[in-house]
Amino acid sequence: MITNPIGTASLAKREIFRFLSVSTQSVFPPVLTSTLFIFVFGVALGNRIDFSSTGLTYLTFIVPGLMTMHLISTSYENTSFSLFLGRWHNHIQEILLSPLSYLEMVLGLLAGGVMRGVMVCTGIYLVSLIFGNIPALHPMLLLYFMVMISVIFSCVGMIAALWAEDFNMLNMWNIYIIFPLVLLGGVFHPIHLLPALVQDISKFNPMFYLVQGMRFSVTGVSDISVLISALVTLGMALLFFLISVWLFKIGYKLRT
Repeated sequence: MITNPIGTASLAKREIFRFLSVSTQSVFPPVLTSTLFIFVFGVALGNRIDFSSTGLTYLTFIVPGLMTMHLISTSYENTSFSLFLGRWHNHIQEILLSPLSYLEMVLGLLAGGVMRGVMVCTGIYLVSLIFGNIPALHPMLLLYFMVMISVIFSCVGMIAALWAEDFNMLNMWNIYIIFPLVLLGGVFHPIHLLPALVQDISKFNPMFYLVQGMRFSVTGVSDISVLISALVTLGMALLFFLISVWLFKIGYKLRT
């Protein structure tokens, strides 16, 4: 329960202004990178790839995947670096001493990651419209997945920031776990083109459900039921949010 809305809003405002003040590093690079992906793979090579089995052009197919990939990475980076730098420079103590509950602290930090993720994801979609007509068929469902995925990886970023002892440990999660799982989750390929064994293995990859949910929201096409994707996404969001609040409550690597 939020008992200090002004304090929570102030922390959220600080987090949002923090990444907006360096938007040339936090917002525009992933949009530019996605623009190059869309041009090279979707436009230059897309017409040479036979995607008739999916009912989509390759350009339309990869855009939701790219949106998901950068939504995940930017949400993770925002909270992980913000909280880790707070621990590194010890100004996290100012937040811990403020009249905020542990829930309100997490919500305030979460706001920056969610806002940055949604902004980047929306920017990528808008840029994709330059290259082709890609209407978002289910806009409210798309908003649901964008917010929930941002919540998941903003919380994962906070957990990683508390666990890490240096910048190398902070980047390990993104480089060795999150990014490979996202790519294997169907960003650039439909699951039915894979061997049967690999298809079965892919269903144990949580990123697969996030990518499929985003793809259905934009194109109306998915390799699995969108209800399953929505439930898996909601479950992950609740799980990582509760873990984040619990870690703040016990003061894990916060109190010295």
